[in-house]
Amino acid sequence: METMIFHLRYFRNDPKAYFVLNTRARSGTNAGKAAPGKDKAMIDIRKFDTLGHANHGWLDARHHFSFADYYEPARMGWGALRVWNDDAIAAQSGFPAHPHRDMEIITYVRSGAISHRDSMGNAGRTAAGDVQVMSAGTGVMHSEFNLEDEETTLFQIWIMPTQEGGNPGWGQREFPKADRSGRFVTLASGIEGDDDALPIRADARVAAATVEAGEKLAYDLGPGRHAYLVAAKGRIRVNGQDADPRDGIAIRDVGTIEVEALDDAELVLVDSL
Repeated sequence: METMIFHLRYFRNDPKAYFVLNTRARSGTNAGKAAPGKDKAMIDIRKFDTLGHANHGWLDARHHFSFADYYEPARMGWGALRVWNDDAIAAQSGFPAHPHRDMEIITYVRSGAISHRDSMGNAGRTAAGDVQVMSAGTGVMHSEFNLEDEETTLFQIWIMPTQEGGNPGWGQREFPKADRSGRFVTLASGIEGDDDALPIRADARVAAATVEAGEKLAYDLGPGRHAYLVAAKGRIRVNGQDADPRDGIAIRDVGTIEVEALDDAELVLVDSL
């Protein structure tokens, strides 16, 4: 029960977005929205050691945005992106069945594997480098367990849907790292034209790339959009600013994001309104 209560706590700027068990009121604004008249390029590097942190023994979690007992008014979201958790889940442990609604939940497995079951009858194992998505819609129960004999590490990313409601859904896919060498490949998207990706119900894209040390790549960011970039491994330089592995990089009002790999790097990026 303690693990479920932990997972069901959620920040309070949109209580309808999630079933909440913790009744402590919190308020905040969407820090991802630009203030009126502010259109200067912004690249904000959020160092790994400044992220929210909770170690429950079976789960060692870092929170890029306000989540559970971590509350930071300046980090309530970035565009439609609401949650980016950097989780390490001990072997033979995980999250028991718990509910979600009105949220697009993307799980990017970095090492090990995660096993999923839900109230729709879906079950699957998602291994390192691969992705699963769940559209919570009007409501779904699911569990996520590390059934491996080793620790599993992953990024769990939550994005607000364009519209509430709809039937819940789930899917998973393999995304070989070799296919994204030196370029961003779209993993999940609700943007028109991103046909070769897992579908989500949001004006957002989740992309990933692997880059060898010394290589550079670019990503064009549309007007009014927000990007959040994390290197799962490797040091990188973003438009001239250096970032370490697992730092969060919040970007807006930048036409082109230029990334240089200082080490061999693995990148994950969310692009949303």
